[in-house]
Amino acid sequence: MNAISQPDARPAAAIPELPERKEPARRIRDDAEALAVAQELAAEFAEGAAARDRERRLPVAEVERFSQSGLWAISVPKAFGGAGASSATIAEVTAIVAAADGSLGQIPQNHFYMVEAIRLDASEAQQRFYFDRALQGDRFGNALSEIGGKFPSDYETTVLPAGDAFVLSGRKFYSTGALFAHWIAAVANNRDGKRVIAFVPRGAPGLTLLDDWTGFGQRTSGSGTTIFDNVKLAAFALVEHFRAFERPTAMGAFAQIIHAAVDLGIARGAYLQALGLIRRQARAFVDSGVERAFEDPYTIAAVGDLRVRLTAAEALVERAAEILDRARAEPQATRCEAASIAVAEARAATTEASLLIAAKLFELAGSSSTSTHLDLDRYWRDARTHTLHDPVRWKYHAIGNYWLNGVAPPRRGTI
Repeated sequence: MNAISQPDARPAAAIPELPERKEPARRIRDDAEALAVAQELAAEFAEGAAARDRERRLPVAEVERFSQSGLWAISVPKAFGGAGASSATIAEVTAIVAAADGSLGQIPQNHFYMVEAIRLDASEAQQRFYFDRALQGDRFGNALSEIGGKFPSDYETTVLPAGDAFVLSGRKFYSTGALFAHWIAAVANNRDGKRVIAFVPRGAPGLTLLDDWTGFGQRTSGSGTTIFDNVKLAAFALVEHFRAFERPTAMGAFAQIIHAAVDLGIARGAYLQALGLIRRQARAFVDSGVERAFEDPYTIAAVGDLRVRLTAAEALVERAAEILDRARAEPQATRCEAASIAVAEARAATTEASLLIAAKLFELAGSSSTSTHLDLDRYWRDARTHTLHDPVRWKYHAIGNYWLNGVAPPRRGTI
């Protein structure tokens, strides 16, 4: 995230207590079940989305319901008891939920990222442990971004040896989902300046979570500040994440397709809102010669244009997921490069679609759509905030450089 957090803009609120888990999370067995569960949850989450955003009410109960549904564990490999869901299913589950609530759709992105990082570079013992925790219903929160330095590679947070253990120190902002997490996954530099992931249990001495997110979008995503003050960790808590970028893997593309899915979901949600308002309450313009807004030929054409853009974005995400899964199964350099480019194309399309549709919603629905009780501006605010996660202009650069000059995209989580 290259936006600047302003933690002093308002006092940090109390950190929510997590509900006590009375039973393990549901165990989803296949892709079809995952999609069906996502549809059921999205219908529930849509009910209170506007009120949660308007009041900035953190969705503690909704996040618990989300992870206990089993959806947060669908990327756990089958060999470890998970569904081993396809990238297409993970993306579609994300889009379905994001269409209902952009904040809820974003919260598990970093969890899925960490599960993939464990799959790629954790030891077998670590995989058994952390995959089981995910299957039980544990959530991995994000502690990646830092203020200052060159985005996204400069990290001042370190994890250094201290006797027979390690000490984690640093400060993170835009820690999406950390407030709801059982484990805070911190990206830090080791003594060699290489990137590792440190899994910090909630409540660890020296760990401080601040609910101080002030962004105008994704208000309820729990994206506050995380502070690590000499947090002591065992070697078992560390995963050498740098290895995922020293060899061909689809790590970056996997991270990015979930971001694309968040934007796709927001675009879908805004489009459906526009259709409903045009049919129910928008007024026809006096010069249109028609009685109702949905008969206005200019409105009809605009809705058609938005549908084409949305369909194109959906198709690019689906195509990218297929290419990505081939790269995940056989991580050869050319396949991983193709996956990164395909996902970059999808991200460019979903960025443009979400911003355009969320803005056109008001133009097509009319002035009544700006009523604060409807809270329809949350679609644009969520889209604008999330699409700043990394600059889309560099997606276009990577795409053009690949197709024109044969230059492979960089290996990192932002392409």
